[in-house]
Amino acid sequence: MSATTWLIVPAAGQGRRMGAALPKQYLTLGGEPILALTLARLHAALPHARLALCLDAEDRWFDPAWVPFSHWQRVPGGAERMDSVLNALEAIDADEDDGVLVHDVARPCVSAADVRALEKAATHYPGGALLAMPVADTMKRAGGAGMSARTEPRDGLWHALTPQGFRYGLLRRALSQARASGTLVTDEASAVEALGHTPKLVSGRRDNLKVTHPDDLALAAAILAAQRTPQHPGDNPKASTQKPS
Repeated sequence: MSATTWLIVPAAGQGRRMGAALPKQYLTLGGEPILALTLARLHAALPHARLALCLDAEDRWFDPAWVPFSHWQRVPGGAERMDSVLNALEAIDADEDDGVLVHDVARPCVSAADVRALEKAATHYPGGALLAMPVADTMKRAGGAGMSARTEPRDGLWHALTPQGFRYGLLRRALSQARASGTLVTDEASAVEALGHTPKLVSGRRDNLKVTHPDDLALAAAILAAQRTPQHPGDNPKASTQKPS
C-alpha cells in the first residue's frame, strides 16, 4: 500500500455461537490457538506490517508470546466489531495514506498469497479492496417459519472475506460516519460503500474459512493439514506458540 502497512485484527469477541468455555479465538487447532495461527499466517504474508490487536479488557487467555510481529500494540476491543476497528484506528500513529488491512481473527486458513494480492490491489484502487469469492451455490430467500420463499439470482453475488484493505483516512472517515449515523456495519467495505466508494473485489481461495460454529473446527483443521503439503509452502508458517492455560 504505502510506506507503512497496518494490520488490525479484532479479537475481542466472545464467540457465543461456538458454545465453548472460552472465546473461539483461543480454541486450538493442532494444539495451537486460532489467534496464534492467524497471526502467524499474517506475519508470513506481511512481516513488515505493524499490528493492532483488539482484545477485551478482561481477556485472561491472551499470551503475548503468540505475536510474531516486531511492531505491535494491544488495543481495547469494543462492543461491536466496528467499535474495535475504530478504537484501533484512533490508537495507531498512522498517516492518511497509510494502508490498513483488517482481518478476522477466526480466519486462520487465509492464504499468504491472497493477503499479499489484497495488499497490492488496495494500493491501486482509491476505494480499497477486499478478498471475496463468487457465489457458487443456488441462493434462497427465506420466508416465514424458515420456509423457502424464492430463489435469488446469484449472478454478480460474492461472499465477502477478509482481509479488507483501505487507506487509513478513508477507513476512519467511513467507520466514524457509520457510528455517527447509528449504522451497524458488519464489515469495513460496507462502511466505505456508504460513502460512495466502490472497493475492488479480489478473488480469494475458497478455503479461507471463518470458524464460527463447532463443526468448523474439524474443517479448519483439515484445511490447515492440506495446506502443509509442498503445494502450499507459503501458507505454512512455523509459529512458536503455546496452549492457553
